[in-house]
Amino acid sequence: MLRPPLGFTVPRRVGLLGGSFNPAHDGHRHVSEEALARLGLDQIWWLVAPQNPLKPEQGMAAFAKRLAAAQAIASDRRIKVLDLEARLGTRYTIDTLAALTRLYPRTCFVWLMGADNLRQIRYWRRWRAIFHLLPIAVMDRPSRRALSELAAQSFRRHRLSPGAARKLACSTPPAWTFLPIRLDPHSASDIRANRKKTH
Repeated sequence: MLRPPLGFTVPRRVGLLGGSFNPAHDGHRHVSEEALARLGLDQIWWLVAPQNPLKPEQGMAAFAKRLAAAQAIASDRRIKVLDLEARLGTRYTIDTLAALTRLYPRTCFVWLMGADNLRQIRYWRRWRAIFHLLPIAVMDRPSRRALSELAAQSFRRHRLSPGAARKLACSTPPAWTFLPIRLDPHSASDIRANRKKTH
């Protein structure tokens, strides 16, 4: 597999935020800025998925349009909006992350996700392998429901306190943390619903 041409030097500590970005919004940027500060990261890569296997194609904007919109929202030189899944030909998160760790073995990657994804990650392909492949940072307000779900309970012994979050990036997995942050009110589904009302 060839190294995908990124056009920039890959730094030491990188957060990975994957998703449909349908559309990207201020909430994505807020989570990224919190991760940069709280985890001591050099960059955040937004991995815009051509098609999320768990989401219907109906209502999904064209990939090029979502990619361009994400680039406009990012507005921070430390946030890189990338089409790596399209370049790598991967569809599932585990395959994308495995490819990135092979391509950039000197980079400490951290998988970033919201508490909503922690609750539903049990439905992802080989979700346990994701925990064993990369450190994970879950971003949200305190949520008993998320922390009582299968994934959180299965890896509870490997959870780092928020105070140790800056050590997470280069920790040996499985390692994860739950970071209480200000919850941004923006929602991609709400944005799409509002757009329908105005058209």
